[in-house]
Amino acid sequence: MGKVTARDILHAELEADLRRLARSREGHFLLESGHHGNLWLDLDALFARPRSVAPFASALADRLEDHDVNVVCGPLVGGAFVSQMVATELDLAFCFTERVINASGEGLYPVEYGLPDGFRAPIAGTRVAVIDDAINAGSAVRGTLRTLRAAGAVPVVVAALLDLGESRGNPPLFDGLPLFSVATLPARLWTPAECPLCAARIPLDSVGTG
Repeated sequence: MGKVTARDILHAELEADLRRLARSREGHFLLESGHHGNLWLDLDALFARPRSVAPFASALADRLEDHDVNVVCGPLVGGAFVSQMVATELDLAFCFTERVINASGEGLYPVEYGLPDGFRAPIAGTRVAVIDDAINAGSAVRGTLRTLRAAGAVPVVVAALLDLGESRGNPPLFDGLPLFSVATLPARLWTPAECPLCAARIPLDSVGTG
């Protein structure tokens, strides 16, 4: 067994704190990606008190120092909040992406993420870290990666406060980019055709999509 470091101990404490603060709910949910899942996270209350997020953002900033990042980018809403805090701590540039509804509305990824015009020229050729508040199906991260690359940026790492770990390989990881988080939570993810909750005729929860 390897030596346990102070960084390991701190991460374990932060993970326990974040699991405690995150509001999770089990059920049958339609996610933004079009997938169905069994876990819903509501982090709005966490962001209502920015000081409570600061230790977790600091932990992500610590991990980013190994990746020679120039810009930190996050999808609105929660990912942008975390990204801005990390960028401030590291004195790096910040940008965000925002949801753009796909005109076709077809497939498992009906929502895309666009980059505001004012960010395009400044980030061309930069190394970017993409940070979200929570990663489940990862549609916000994938949409952000696509629009960053289209603008000429080079994404080098993906991070999140919370990673719903069982879903990370389904869909596949983000083009082989390193992925890390402060905490993980077990969750399941299915296409609508494969969803056992649908097969059991359990109605979708009215909480909405995300």
